[in-house]
Amino acid sequence: MTFGPDDRVYAIGDIHGRLDLLDRLYRLIRQDSHNEPPGRRVVVHLGDYVDRGPDSRGVIERVITPPLPGFQSVALMGNHDFMMLGFLDRPAEVGPGWIMNGAGATLASYGVDLPRRLDADEMARAAGALAQALPSSHRAFLDRLVPHYRAGPFLFVHAGIRPGRPIDAQDFADLIWIREEFLDSPADHGAVVVHGHSITREPDFRPNRIGIDTGAYRSGRLTALRVGDGATKILQT
Repeated sequence: MTFGPDDRVYAIGDIHGRLDLLDRLYRLIRQDSHNEPPGRRVVVHLGDYVDRGPDSRGVIERVITPPLPGFQSVALMGNHDFMMLGFLDRPAEVGPGWIMNGAGATLASYGVDLPRRLDADEMARAAGALAQALPSSHRAFLDRLVPHYRAGPFLFVHAGIRPGRPIDAQDFADLIWIREEFLDSPADHGAVVVHGHSITREPDFRPNRIGIDTGAYRSGRLTALRVGDGATKILQT
C-alpha cells in the first residue's frame, strides 16, 4: 500500500475470542477516524482470532462482515488460526498441541465437545464435528488469511520476522511463531514491524518494531495501533 499523508492504518492485536472487546475497539476506531482528515483507511487484524476467549465463532463472524464503513479490512494469519486449520485437515497430528493451547474455548463456541482423550479416534471425531459445525464462510476466511501486509514504512505480521532475511524470503513459520530471535534483535528490518503474538502489559515500542498483544483474553485490554501522518497513537479497551 502506498502511504499518503492523510492515510491511516489501524492494527488490532490478538483478539482470542473476545468479541466484546473487539466491538468496543471498533467503536473507538470509528470515533477516532472521524477526527482525521479524509484519506484511505485500513484496519489490519494481526491474527489469533480464536482460542482462549469465549466467542471465537463470533469474532470470525464479525471480522468477515467488516463493521467499519469506508475501511479496507485485512486479516493476517496467526499461529492459533493456523492450528485450527491444521486440526481440520490433520486432527491426529495437530489436535493434541491445539488442545493444549486453548482450543476448548473455540470448540465450545461452535457447539463441539472437547475430546475426551488425545488419541487419534477422539481427535478425528472432534475434527469431524467441527467441520460440520463450521460455516463455509468461516472456513473460507481461515483459508484466505494472509501472512503479512505492508503500508509505507510499516510491515504488519502476526509474530515477527527472521532478522537479516528479506520479507519475500521469510519462512511462513517464522511469521506466525517466531519470538526471541526477533524480539531481542536490534537489527534494522527495512521497516518498522508491527506485531502481536508475544504478550506485554503495555504496547512495546522499539526502534525497529512495535508489539501490541496486551493479552486481551485475560487482561481485558485489546489494543489497536494507529499509524499515519508521521505519528502513532494507541487505542485500547
